[in-house]
Amino acid sequence: MRNSFRGGVVGGATATLFAAVAATAGAVPIPAVPAAPPVFLGNPAVAQPITDLPPVPQHPYLAPNGSSGIHDDGWMSNTTTRPGPLGHDPRVVSSVVGGECGSITFDHAGRIVTTCIGPSPALYLLDPVTLNVLGRSALPGDPGAFLRPGAFGNFTGGAYFYLDNQDRAVVASRDGHIRVFAENAAGDGFTVVHDHDLTGVLRPGETFNSALPDSNGLLWFVARSNGVVGTLDLNTGATQVIRLGDGANGEIENSFAVGADGDVYIATNRELLRFDAGPAGEPVVTWRTTYANSGQHKPGQVDDGTGTTPTILSGGYVAITDDADPMNVVVYRSPADAAQRQVCAVPVFGAGASDTENSLISAGNSLIVENNYGYTGPEATLLGKTTTPGFARIDIDPDGNGCHQAWANTTEAAPTVVPKLSLATGLIYTYTKGDEATDPWYFTALDFRTGATVWKHLTGTGPGFNNNYAGITLGPNGTAYLGVIPGLIAVHDN
Repeated sequence: MRNSFRGGVVGGATATLFAAVAATAGAVPIPAVPAAPPVFLGNPAVAQPITDLPPVPQHPYLAPNGSSGIHDDGWMSNTTTRPGPLGHDPRVVSSVVGGECGSITFDHAGRIVTTCIGPSPALYLLDPVTLNVLGRSALPGDPGAFLRPGAFGNFTGGAYFYLDNQDRAVVASRDGHIRVFAENAAGDGFTVVHDHDLTGVLRPGETFNSALPDSNGLLWFVARSNGVVGTLDLNTGATQVIRLGDGANGEIENSFAVGADGDVYIATNRELLRFDAGPAGEPVVTWRTTYANSGQHKPGQVDDGTGTTPTILSGGYVAITDDADPMNVVVYRSPADAAQRQVCAVPVFGAGASDTENSLISAGNSLIVENNYGYTGPEATLLGKTTTPGFARIDIDPDGNGCHQAWANTTEAAPTVVPKLSLATGLIYTYTKGDEATDPWYFTALDFRTGATVWKHLTGTGPGFNNNYAGITLGPNGTAYLGVIPGLIAVHDN
C-alpha cells in the first residue's frame, strides 16, 4: 500500500508481464514460479444453499445484483445468489491484461466489463471464457503514479466504477471527469455517451474515489482528500459539494453504500455518516457518529481509519469496522429517528494483529470479516511471507440489542481480497496465501455456517498472482473471477 515497486523481484516480474500484453491480441497466461506445492487441498463440496434470508433489493439504476460492481449491489453486501465452484477438478485461466482488474462486472450478454488499473488504465470488454480482450477504452491516468509510494493502496482513478441498468459503465476518472461509456453494437468496445466535467468543483489534490447513484437516480461521488461528498444530476449537470474534513482528517478511502430509500452511507477515517438528498439535490447529513480509533495506521490499512466500505443489512442496520486495537465489527441502526445509534462493537482477531481494508459480507443478520493485518504492499507476500490469518462471523442478536461472534477461522491468511458469499452453495470464497518459498496463492472456500476450510485450489505461484485488494466476483456462468496485479484469473469446476 504505502510502498512502490522499486525494482527487484516484484518490479522486474511486473514489467515483464505488462510487456507481454503487446505481444499478442489473445490472452497471455500469467507466468508462475516453478516448483509449485500441492494443487488441491480438502474435499469437493456439496452445495448447501442458504434460503432463509431476505433478499437484497435490486437497485433500479444498477445492473442486476451480482453484476454491477466490486461489492455486488447497492448495499455493498458481497453476497450473491449465483453459484460458485464446488471444487470438482477446478481449472484456472489467467490473463495478463496490462493492469489490475479490480472491479469486475457483467453485461446482459455475460461479457466481462472491467477497469484495469496500471501504467495505462483502461476500461475493458473481455470474453468470460477465454479472457480475450474484445474492446478497450483508455482512461485518464498518470503513468508515474504507478511507481510512487502508496501506489498499491490508491483506489482513485477508476478502480471503483459501476455498471448501470443499461449496460453502461460509469467511471469517475483521475482527471475530474465522470464519463458514461456505452457498449458498441458490435460488442467490440465502448463509446463515451456522456462526459461530466467536475474540475470546477474539485480543488487541487481532490481525486475521485467512487461514484454511485442513489435509489432515486441522483449520482453521488466522493473524493479521497478533504472528505469531498457531492451530487450530480445526470440530466441537468447540476453539481453540489460539501467537505467533511481538511487534509488527513476526513479522508474517504473507499466506496460507499446506497439504500432503498435514497439513503447513502459514507465512512471517513473518523466517522460514519448517513446522507440524504436535500430539496435541491444537495448532500445533507442525516446523522453522523464517531467510531473508536486507536490513531494507528496499521499494516494492512490504507489510512488510520476504517478499512471498510459501509455495508447495509436487512432490518435497518449498517456496519463497518473501526480502528480500535483490537479492531471491532460495529453495527449501527440506520433509521434517521433511531433512539440509540450503535447496536454493538465486537472485537475480532486480537490486539496488535487485527485490521481490514475490505468490505464486510452481509447476509441476513450475519457479517463476515477478514483479517488483513501485515499487508504493506506486494513485498509483504514475497519469499514465503504472508499476513496474519483470520476470518470471523458476527451475528446480530435476535432481539436487535447486541451481537455475538458465531465462529472464527484462525488458519487462513487472506492478505487483501474482497471475499464473497454464494447463497447457492453456502460457501464463502476467498483468496489465501501460503507461507512456502514458492509463494502459492489459493482460491479458497469456507463453510458459511461453521467457518471451516472446505477446500483450496492453487491458482499460481509468485507475485503475478497477488490480487492486491481486488475483489472476487461470481459470474452468471458459475465461474469465479479475480483481478491480480497484471490482469485477472478465472476459476471454474471442470
